[in-house]
Amino acid sequence: MMDERTVIINYGMGNLNSVKRKLFRLGVDACISSDPEVIANADKLILPGVGHFEKAVLNLKQLGLWDTLNESVLLKKKPILGICLGMQLMAKRSEEGNSEGLGWFDAEVVKFKVQDTLKYKVPHTGWNQISKVKNSFLMQNIPDLSEFYFVHSYHFKCNNPDDILNETEYEYNFTSAVEKENIFGVQYHPEKSHDIGEMVLKNFISLK
Repeated sequence: MMDERTVIINYGMGNLNSVKRKLFRLGVDACISSDPEVIANADKLILPGVGHFEKAVLNLKQLGLWDTLNESVLLKKKPILGICLGMQLMAKRSEEGNSEGLGWFDAEVVKFKVQDTLKYKVPHTGWNQISKVKNSFLMQNIPDLSEFYFVHSYHFKCNNPDDILNETEYEYNFTSAVEKENIFGVQYHPEKSHDIGEMVLKNFISLK
């Protein structure tokens, strides 16, 4: 793990240092970078993010990272983990700003539409359970119905059931993690989810 280059992508939208600290605890000296060359030479990529979808897309394009990400992930097949907004950017488009995403998954990002607004507040904030939908190396040693920390008003709506890794219930079921080949995304924040979140990061870093 120490010899691999893990890069946390900085596009001005993420809680980067908390991810870096969690990885450091795992013995991974990841670097934070917005340099396309550094990102292109990484072995593994982490795309965190908090904030507005359209602004995130604009930032990635202005920094010259949009094409770099597509080449690294789609052509070179480098493992990537999207966290929160980072996962949402992997969809085809989002209602937030009515903007197009990277399109790595056949999915849209939609705002929570809850009926019981007293019980279910938007944004969805706090601890909630995940249901494991399929087997995955990323979910090794993660018990079904484990609790992770969430903060989001929009969620992934996945059109291909084969891509769904986790689901979470918040009045209704939504996709809370996805996986397709070398591409992984989690709506929750593993860096804020104590030991169980650390295990998700450890599993990702351990991918061959």
